[in-house]
Amino acid sequence: MKKIFLFGSLNADLTIRAPYIPQAGETLKGSDFMLTAGGKGANQAYACANLGGDIRMAGCVGNDPFGDMLVKSLQGAGADTSCVRRTRRNTGVAVITVVDGDNRIILDEGANGEATLSDVEALLADASAGDIFITQLENPLSVVEGALALAKRKGLFTLFNPAPARAEARCCVGYADLITPNESELRILSGKDGVEEGCRELIKMGAGAVLATLGKEGSLYWNGTEKTNIGIVDAGKAVDTTAAGDTFCGALAVRLAEGASPLEAARFASLCSGIAVTRRGAQISIPTRAEAEEMQKKLSR
Repeated sequence: MKKIFLFGSLNADLTIRAPYIPQAGETLKGSDFMLTAGGKGANQAYACANLGGDIRMAGCVGNDPFGDMLVKSLQGAGADTSCVRRTRRNTGVAVITVVDGDNRIILDEGANGEATLSDVEALLADASAGDIFITQLENPLSVVEGALALAKRKGLFTLFNPAPARAEARCCVGYADLITPNESELRILSGKDGVEEGCRELIKMGAGAVLATLGKEGSLYWNGTEKTNIGIVDAGKAVDTTAAGDTFCGALAVRLAEGASPLEAARFASLCSGIAVTRRGAQISIPTRAEAEEMQKKLSR
């Protein structure tokens, strides 16, 4: 198995259920408050570790209880956190409101904004050509771009999850061997309204291949010559989509590291994200490899 190296964000997630999104000035009674470990980078690293990957993560947290919680959560799953750096700035925080299984998120980047290219250089110091590199967009854009460029120069397979997307991140697209936008991210990055048109545009911008996640419509893989639709996996009633995309990316990376094709990896990722949405929370919703394989057996009967 190849090693997986991940540069990304770590956040404490403060999640609450609500019957609807409140209007300006309105106080609304919520329920089921949870404080859990999250952040796109940390969620994806946790997913990699929980699903059997050899994963090392770089990122930043504060010298505070939230930072302790995040590092311990990753270590508990088996991730290498030796490149997670402590800063004087507070740990990043995500305030999440869940309505009818869908989430709305407000971020305070905190220590995530302190990450530098030196953190990435330390992460990739002993990486080998063919290893997997993953990153997202919850750290400074210039550092994310530099990280992708460095990983590319070292010969790693670069997996870029452009979330949360912004048009300025188009500078990163050409470094991605595989880019995994959702529909809104695809539209923002490509400037195109249609899914297929958006995928074609990202290929023109230099991406090796696109795996667009389309919610209930599954996902679409497009590498410029091959186009394949991949359906969702119905593992039960969806109750919270908070870490679905991160579970998808982590599972994708693990199977790629094991030598699977992008399509094989995408099908496994769909299975794992299908399980994650049936559970509340971020990292605590991510299945283990044993759970994923058991669900795979159950669905194939």
